[in-house]
Amino acid sequence: MPQPRSSRPTQRDIAELAGVSITTVSHVVNGTRAVAEDTKAAVLRAIETTGYTGDAIARSLVTGGTRSIGMAISLVANPYFATLMQAIEREASAHGYTVLLADTHDTAGTERDTVRALRSRRVDGLLITPAPGDGPVIGELVSLDVPTVLIDRLTTRADVDQVGTENIQATSALTAHLATLGHRRIGMISGTPGLSTSEERVLGYRLGLGRSGLTWSSDLVACGNSSHEGGALALSTLLALPEPPTALVVGNDSMMVGVLHEARRRGLKIGRDLPVVVYDDVEWADLVDPPLTTMAQPIEEIGRQAVRLLLARINDPARKAETVRLAPTLRHRESCGCPPVHSHQ
Repeated sequence: MPQPRSSRPTQRDIAELAGVSITTVSHVVNGTRAVAEDTKAAVLRAIETTGYTGDAIARSLVTGGTRSIGMAISLVANPYFATLMQAIEREASAHGYTVLLADTHDTAGTERDTVRALRSRRVDGLLITPAPGDGPVIGELVSLDVPTVLIDRLTTRADVDQVGTENIQATSALTAHLATLGHRRIGMISGTPGLSTSEERVLGYRLGLGRSGLTWSSDLVACGNSSHEGGALALSTLLALPEPPTALVVGNDSMMVGVLHEARRRGLKIGRDLPVVVYDDVEWADLVDPPLTTMAQPIEEIGRQAVRLLLARINDPARKAETVRLAPTLRHRESCGCPPVHSHQ
């Protein structure tokens, strides 16, 4: 057999050693076409002989896995996702896996492309924060039996693993808290339309109103599109009403940034002029004046559960799909208009 021509073997070297074409090697490495078993075995022997197994994709042909996980997530949607990503990387590393990250830009088309790119890298499984309208992407993964776990934005599907936080009861509790303080016109700034988290938190807001004996009014809900700018614009919309809300539920911390900026621009004091509560808790929530009353998601546990669900799916593809809902924690501070408190409720 000819010997490889360089210290860094290429597919040409593999082809020469195996006595096949470069195209055949490519099909074996990338899994793009069925190859006869004896031919595939010859290519695998050549891969081992040349040390080409140092390449993650080639190694996956020999070992059956790359020990890598693909993560398709929007990097700009919310600071929460950056913290979640770190939690996932820690848990994956503890199990001997690396994480390949791809930015979906929170659009279904980009998510489809990034998922396919990750699959071309032969990742052992995928973690996805679904973009609005990405049902066909998830459907394709399920039909192909690709180990997949959906994170944060859960669906009604029963054929895919999912992990996220409970949204409805939690947002109901935030709304009801403002009602107990005497507010009768409670507004809400909701997130991006089409996201399950946005819809569930609006539903929780409506539930909280009903439980408090208050009437739902669509005028009191403004869409903040899960962004700083959207949060500011939504607050302006609500304050322009003939009867503006006297208190506010904000759907996530990204929109809360916009609310803080717009309130400051108008000379409004959060907590005094406009009591506010927010779903999500960030590092700076207790550093602003006043500290924010929040519903904190268990981000570390979400990351751990997501990785564990995915590894369980990889190890047992036939196992029944699970949906895990984790309870958030109310962190009662002063932005709701209450006096200072020194313990979580």
